Amino acid sequence: MADVPVPPSSLRTEGILLREIHVNLLECKVCFEKYNPRQKERRPQNLSCGHVLCLECVRALSHPVLKKLECPFCRQLCDVDSTSHCQALTDLQDLLLSRSPRSPVPHRVRGGSGWVGGLGSGALRLRSAFGGWGSLINPTGVAVFGSSGTMVVVHDGERRVVVFGPQGRRLHGFGRRGRGHGEVCHPVDVAVTPSGYVVVTDAGDSAVKVFTTRGSFVLAVWDSFQTPWGVDVDSCGHILVTDIQAGTLSQVVVDFARGVTLMNRAVITDLQRPKAVACCRVTGNIALVETLGLTTTQPPNGPRPTRLTIFNKDFNMLSQIDSFTLSLGASVWPCMSAVAFDRAGDVMVIDSQRGLIWSLGKLQNGPVLTPPGQ
Repeated sequence: MADVPVPPSSLRTEGILLREIHVNLLECKVCFEKYNPRQKERRPQNLSCGHVLCLECVRALSHPVLKKLECPFCRQLCDVDSTSHCQALTDLQDLLLSRSPRSPVPHRVRGGSGWVGGLGSGALRLRSAFGGWGSLINPTGVAVFGSSGTMVVVHDGERRVVVFGPQGRRLHGFGRRGRGHGEVCHPVDVAVTPSGYVVVTDAGDSAVKVFTTRGSFVLAVWDSFQTPWGVDVDSCGHILVTDIQAGTLSQVVVDFARGVTLMNRAVITDLQRPKAVACCRVTGNIALVETLGLTTTQPPNGPRPTRLTIFNKDFNMLSQIDSFTLSLGASVWPCMSAVAFDRAGDVMVIDSQRGLIWSLGKLQNGPVLTPPGQ
């Protein structure tokens, strides 16, 4: 009997399912390392509460004398001696490894047109990860200092802004929790200027705050903002800020050396809950993500539809696409939660609902929806 061809939609669904299994089941959610039954410290261990950690994290989180640890997920106190090897995850991992991997199948969305060939060198693959339980708590924004590779992250820790080296080693932190001078209440996003200043959107204080690389406070911009959210900086050092409550995109010009705001104006208004914003260093184009309202045909608890708009450096619209249009040529509904440009000027969107990063290519030529490599 001749082989029955597998529809592309089945391959896409299988690839997404396999990725969900690898990300949600086969890696430790404390250190984000893959479980490995052949390495003792990476073996998955059952806690008495039902959650699973790798053996190394069980040892790191447990009290050396009491031999107890608090589960980082449900906060239940667990006895270290009662932990056991999670054979089910080991068997699942062996089963997946025994299968011959299929090549991921990308697709091109151009008004619902057909599929194209394999990813090849265009696949997005994880290069490294850092942080983990304790060092980062609910991180919401990340930015990179030019070509040095040094990274700055905002999160919900005691020091709201943390700087990491290129290899992920923590260098220092600043911005204590609060609304006082040099403090940060509720950081949402972060950006770095060409001259190395750190810009943070503080939704809890309705302000945009600027610090030096070492954490010295430079200035705060309060006027006109209600709930500042996304932030990025263009090649001239001008700050772009979305305001999710006011529905605006603002441009802020600052004299960083003197700590003075020179201009603060809303360049785009009447937006629908604008969140993420990114500026392309190659073209100067600006990408903006809005969160749209639910329609009558959508489930109330489902993901909200999103819209991505590309503007030129003069804030004239170049292209626009929403999650519904992207889903026409795919088996999933991409929920765009963040956006960035790569070095070639291609648009990258983050889907936090599924833990995926999608490359959309050059939107002016029609989006190319490329999933990450498996």
